Amino acid sequence: MDRPQAVMDAKQQQRIINCIRFLAVDAIEKAKSGHPGMPMGAAPMAFTLFDRFLRHCPQRPEWPDRDRFVLSAGHGSMLLYALLHLSGYDLPLEELKNFRQWNSRTPGHPEYGHTPGVETTTGPLGQGLANAVGMAIAERHLAARFNKPGFDLVDHFTYAMVGDGCLMEGISHEAASLAGHLGLGRLIVLYDDNHISIDGPTEITFTEDVVARFQAYGWHTQRVADGNDCEAIAGAIETARQVTDKPSLIAVRTHIAFGAPTKQDSSEAHGSPLGAEEVRGAKQRLDWPVEPTFHIPPEAEEFRRSAMERSERLHQDWADLWQRYKKEFPAEAEAYIAALERKFGSGWKESLPSFEKPMATRAASGQVINALAGVIPELMGGSADLTPSNNTLIKSSYDFTGDSPIGRYLRFGVREHAMGAIANGLALHTGIIPYCGTFLVFADYMRPAIRLAALMKLPVIYIFTHDSIGVGEDGPTHQPVEQVASLRAIPGLTVFRPADPNETAAAWEFALRNGGGPTALALTRQAVPVLDLPVEAVRDGVRRGAYIVYRSSSDGKHDLIIVATGSEVSPAIAAAHSLEAEGKVIRVVSMPSWELFASQPEEYRRMILPSGEKTISVEAQVTMGWERWTGSADRCLGINRFGASAPGDVLFKEFGFTPEAIAGFARRVLSQ
Repeated sequence: MDRPQAVMDAKQQQRIINCIRFLAVDAIEKAKSGHPGMPMGAAPMAFTLFDRFLRHCPQRPEWPDRDRFVLSAGHGSMLLYALLHLSGYDLPLEELKNFRQWNSRTPGHPEYGHTPGVETTTGPLGQGLANAVGMAIAERHLAARFNKPGFDLVDHFTYAMVGDGCLMEGISHEAASLAGHLGLGRLIVLYDDNHISIDGPTEITFTEDVVARFQAYGWHTQRVADGNDCEAIAGAIETARQVTDKPSLIAVRTHIAFGAPTKQDSSEAHGSPLGAEEVRGAKQRLDWPVEPTFHIPPEAEEFRRSAMERSERLHQDWADLWQRYKKEFPAEAEAYIAALERKFGSGWKESLPSFEKPMATRAASGQVINALAGVIPELMGGSADLTPSNNTLIKSSYDFTGDSPIGRYLRFGVREHAMGAIANGLALHTGIIPYCGTFLVFADYMRPAIRLAALMKLPVIYIFTHDSIGVGEDGPTHQPVEQVASLRAIPGLTVFRPADPNETAAAWEFALRNGGGPTALALTRQAVPVLDLPVEAVRDGVRRGAYIVYRSSSDGKHDLIIVATGSEVSPAIAAAHSLEAEGKVIRVVSMPSWELFASQPEEYRRMILPSGEKTISVEAQVTMGWERWTGSADRCLGINRFGASAPGDVLFKEFGFTPEAIAGFARRVLSQ
């Protein structure tokens, strides 16, 4: 695999490195906000990577075989923006001058889809490292699937730059442990080892031997003693690239705010502008003109020109390979493009199973996964050590491992947080449709990754089983009551709590169609009846978020509308029968997705929930938010406390979710 080759002498390189430093410093000073320390200290290592190793094409930032670079320590965003600008990306100098301003393409932390060349949204520390693990998994899997002898169509590295904070966060431990276990040899992590955090020297909280820790995880490790020694850094990266059976960590000893007269090696340089006098002193110490600001010397202009020419040649070499590949392997080439563009083959919707017998919605989801896996080879996922409980296994494939990267099933281990962020990395890479599973109550452990998936609009699918007090004897520690409301609060996340197996299949259909954001399915442990409706009516209703599942024979105004989700829909229908026998006109609405229903035209929403009619909600979760649909908090039947340890059917009775209890609640509302 060809890569860029440095063509400048040491003096020219130093000028460009200082240009990177002071583009960052000037932007932060102008914004009166930002983090100058990391860009000043890490500029040599970042420049060395971009100059000598990173295969990318600024003119074609979506090139599928580009190397991925993840700035996990996202607070150092100006380091990345300066590099992107100087490499020739569509990021003009004016955008650097508008750092952290309204409508600029240079936000305070890197944002995927917002700035060309940014591979993922980072800022919450450690997330980027886990994203990079997902990208490396995707590269290995797609290479195993599509590469042929003499045709290395998928052949790239994933690089990440992390800081001390990234490596303190628990997610980094989870992700690094799994990466070492899987032997991800195309993953190289550069550690900006500057010994400083916001509170002061890292020694006040962080005294472990990081390199030894990564060795224990099964990583190849190196140390570079001087973060300004570009040759030593280049040598370490080259060595890491030759290690094919282990991910690599390179600990580079840097100095935060290198060159600043009083703030070098100080926490004061982490998250605040240096100030005019300190900037002047730093520029003088590093032989840089104090004025004008945002100075770009001829060496940097030449670097941009040569970098763009080299990247274009690298891309053209791959494009030539692609043309030969298409002729030699037309079926595989078509499948490759389909994978990258999320174009499913014909018949995938027809493969969705229909259900006639009661079963847990988690079991129905498992059947859907295996039906879809046969027609959508891009579907890849796993569980956080809960495979038989989550029903996530792809039975027609086998595990993804270092020895068998063609496998489509990922054993994440008890690592929910990393699992969520790795799934984000799989989606960001493209070519994979990722799903991941755990108990709904443990969605809390992976919430930051879910939030970032929503922020980035990534089509990740979450399988959350054991969705209520129906968990039973495991008790309140494992019984989610607030989690569905918590997930519904995340903008851009579509949440489903399906009432029966056919609603579950319809939710999966939506999730696969949903290329604009993540989808969460909250699924039952216990069996639920199949709704007495045509399957197409159920699927159409789920697509709209809410629909009528039962109505009294009368066409007049309803005495009461009961809105329910999940396992509570069937007892709500049974309660409606009791109320109808008392002469009441009742409608029951299943609302599997608030988000989809809220997005429907007002005409449809008013048809399902007519204005002015009494409405109650029934859901074995906290009632927070349901007043949006009922008009009043006292018309919401739910659980506003933690559960208890007992058989699930006992808990539903004790907490008031039997048909009789629902009917009793309805009568009280009707009497008001």
